[in-house]
Amino acid sequence: MIDDEPDSERVSALAPFRHGIFRAVWSASLVSNFGGLIQGVGAAWMMTTIATSSYQVALVQASTTLPIMLFALVAGAIADSFNRRKVMLIAQTFMLVVSVLLTVFTYLGLITPWTLLAFAFLINSGTALYNPSWQASVGDMVPRAKLPAAVALNSLGFNLTRSVGPAIGGIIVAAAGAAAAFAANALSYVGLLIVLARWKPDLPASTLPRETLGAAMGAGLRYVAMSPNIGKVLVRGAAFGFSAGAVLALLPLVARDVVKGDALTYGIMLGAFGIGAVGGALISVRLRQILSSETMVRMAFAGFALCAFDAAVSDHAWQTSLGLLIGGACWVIALSHFNVTVQMSTPRWVVGRVLSVYQTATFGGIALGSWVWGVVADAHGAEFALIAAAVAMLAGGAIGLLLPLPQQAVLNLDPTNRFKEPHLALDLKLRSGPIAIMIEYIIREEDVPEFLATMAERGRIRRRDGARNWTLARDLENPAIWIEHYHTPTWLEYIRHNKRATHADAVVGERVRALHSGDEPPRVRRMIERPTTAGTAIVMPKGPIEH
Repeated sequence: MIDDEPDSERVSALAPFRHGIFRAVWSASLVSNFGGLIQGVGAAWMMTTIATSSYQVALVQASTTLPIMLFALVAGAIADSFNRRKVMLIAQTFMLVVSVLLTVFTYLGLITPWTLLAFAFLINSGTALYNPSWQASVGDMVPRAKLPAAVALNSLGFNLTRSVGPAIGGIIVAAAGAAAAFAANALSYVGLLIVLARWKPDLPASTLPRETLGAAMGAGLRYVAMSPNIGKVLVRGAAFGFSAGAVLALLPLVARDVVKGDALTYGIMLGAFGIGAVGGALISVRLRQILSSETMVRMAFAGFALCAFDAAVSDHAWQTSLGLLIGGACWVIALSHFNVTVQMSTPRWVVGRVLSVYQTATFGGIALGSWVWGVVADAHGAEFALIAAAVAMLAGGAIGLLLPLPQQAVLNLDPTNRFKEPHLALDLKLRSGPIAIMIEYIIREEDVPEFLATMAERGRIRRRDGARNWTLARDLENPAIWIEHYHTPTWLEYIRHNKRATHADAVVGERVRALHSGDEPPRVRRMIERPTTAGTAIVMPKGPIEH
């Protein structure tokens, strides 16, 4: 693991570059992203020449985001359960192979609209597998305090390539055809594969058996469901993706039909979007310091609405490009802030899965929006669709009146590592269960309101980390006695539940124990349930206090 460094380094936007592996992966990703953008220009413009409707053109954008919506949760569970470096290597190799096949098919003249969409879908399925492991690995490359800067630098790197990549892609397509653009993308994977193959991360080995894929996915969904602040990010991310995705989905039509341009015009417009995104990445860290989360996101929604409206009413490429500068900045400010909020609100054991759920929501919104706005453009024209999307963006910003984003905070989400397995009188196996836990507190009458409020938070944390059937009961004969009760399916899940406790969670536990007025610590009973037909009595060994 990476230790935190002095506070003076934390405030630097370039501090993550002081870590060699981050610098190497960032540089290799720059080349890979460059190739991906060239390929994207080739695919989008090729579709304008072979498609029979605006709907099919918009589906190019949908085919790049739909795999992330469909496969992100599985990929997130894989990222948290397996070696992330190996997962990234497999994903990059898969994308390289598919890109080579796309190049060959295009060169041989075998591409149809649906074949092109299928290849785009496969390449981005590899991206869906890669992204959760890559984003979760950033926390393995830099200290937690530098995560916001690292995320901003990743956005900066991608958008540096976006500022020039599309224009170069347009030149390549115009001069040598789409096959050359696809070949350039295939070559761009090589450097990142070499860097990942050489990286040997020093990570703590897990002492527990790996969760099954289904259980890991369930744990990720449960964590998100029991984390209200993350839920707000998901809603806002989906709303932003649905409305803002219209601009990128319909931009080929804008370049061809509205401003009467060619592939180079389209590339230049995408380049303007990328330049704006670079600016957004450069100022996002500073904006986080001076503005609230909600203010930043509302500004991003409003700015992108302006971009969409400008693209609808402008018939000059230069004017549309100016609007795209604003749109690119707002795109990065919103999405990078959503990403940082999710990462800073999530412990390492589940970060890949939570990021994947966030990606499912956001890119699902983009995929759905691309389809919807494509249908609207087919029926009423790209200009009408972009104006309607601008109205939707303003409505998305207004959602903050009901679901404001949480204030920025830095929580210590490292594991406490306090839990020690108790000595038991029974010879339990890891698969033994169900396990019932009962914790007895003695609470003064004047402390009951505070106790109830604190236990509500404790119950949420318990259920979020895997406890089932959590309840709080009061003794009718001795009202000072309160019993916290919950289950885990097996002894292994009980151990796993306790090892997930973070320092931020421990603060809640300390508040509960401070309210306990007994002479001894709260009494803990760990029991294994047995059917009465088995003739086995329930054994209640005592153990030390939990987290």
